[in-house]
Amino acid sequence: MATDFPGVGQAELQARGAEWTAREIAQQPSVWSQVERLVAGQRAPLDRFLQPLLTKPSLRIVMSGAGTSSFIGDCLVPVLTVRLQRRVESIATTDLVSGPRFLLPGDVPTLLVSFARSGNSPESVAAVDFAERAVADVHHLIITCNADGALAKRTSELRSAHLIVLPEATNDRSFAMTSSFTSMLLTAALAFGVVRPEAVASVASAAAKVLQQAAPVAQRLVAREFQRVVYLGSNELRGLASEAALKLLELTDGKVVALADSTLGFRHGPKTVINDRTLVVVMVSNDPYTRAYDLDLLAELRRDARAGAILALSARHDGMPEGENVVYDAPRDSGDFELSFVHILMAQSYALLQSLALGLTPDRPNAAGVVNRVVQGVIIHPWSEQREHVPRR
Repeated sequence: MATDFPGVGQAELQARGAEWTAREIAQQPSVWSQVERLVAGQRAPLDRFLQPLLTKPSLRIVMSGAGTSSFIGDCLVPVLTVRLQRRVESIATTDLVSGPRFLLPGDVPTLLVSFARSGNSPESVAAVDFAERAVADVHHLIITCNADGALAKRTSELRSAHLIVLPEATNDRSFAMTSSFTSMLLTAALAFGVVRPEAVASVASAAAKVLQQAAPVAQRLVAREFQRVVYLGSNELRGLASEAALKLLELTDGKVVALADSTLGFRHGPKTVINDRTLVVVMVSNDPYTRAYDLDLLAELRRDARAGAILALSARHDGMPEGENVVYDAPRDSGDFELSFVHILMAQSYALLQSLALGLTPDRPNAAGVVNRVVQGVIIHPWSEQREHVPRR
């Protein structure tokens, strides 16, 4: 398995507390082939679980997780809605737990798809428990990286559930989720037929090339010492933009302010964040219609000339305006969901190298312990599923 991060020696990574973060970023193309084989091995029982549910016309599918795990659902919802031609939603476990009476209608058949690296976050288990109590016809697909986590262990006690535990290598030891994020994303995509098994090899091959391409680009960006970074993307790439921003915020311990938005949404106020110390990264869609909007904004930002730098990431050259562009060596006909696995490597690489440049230890960037690998300080308060009247204004 390839675990060497381009451009930084192993000895330096170890000395600077970055060994696991770098390894887990670099290993992703190799790990994805393991994930594909794992899902293929579970295909028969997985189909026995999913197919009867997907024949229910009123089935509601809810993708759920906390933090990075919640963005998995955000990336999946657009493509999965088209694939399944039914109602699919992404609702963070943190929202399900704080407002179950609003988000868990008892009379709607529901498949709750739970994503969790460790499975030990209190909200992960509470969301499943609340759904069990509130929804009469509820089913669970649990995707986790930790067989010993509380969520995985809870599966056997549920009325209707299927558990997928990913390979041990995906259970990132570092603070920030990297290979766990992409591996759980890929697992769900394979489970629901969004990505064909035979396509995984080409995605992994493209990603391995991009990883080599990303490191020198990221190094140049780090040298410019940006104080603010904005990630922009549409549809599937909107959720990915959120994950990219969170990764930078986490690995720089908040020293670089990062935010995310949609391409069209950015003009509606958030654009005011731009100054000469701001990097704007536009993840350009491969869909011709959506791509037109991305290129419009890209050209506008470059005309404005207010940002310190504007970086465009794309799998195609056509229509790209003059400026700082990274065009990947990836299939031109790739869908945006497949490109998510390529785009995120650039964002992860930049976050890691920026963390090192700031003198932090990426494996544990927050020395004060304000945030932790498994969230702490959460109290799950008792909830009665008795429906209360919600007054209308």
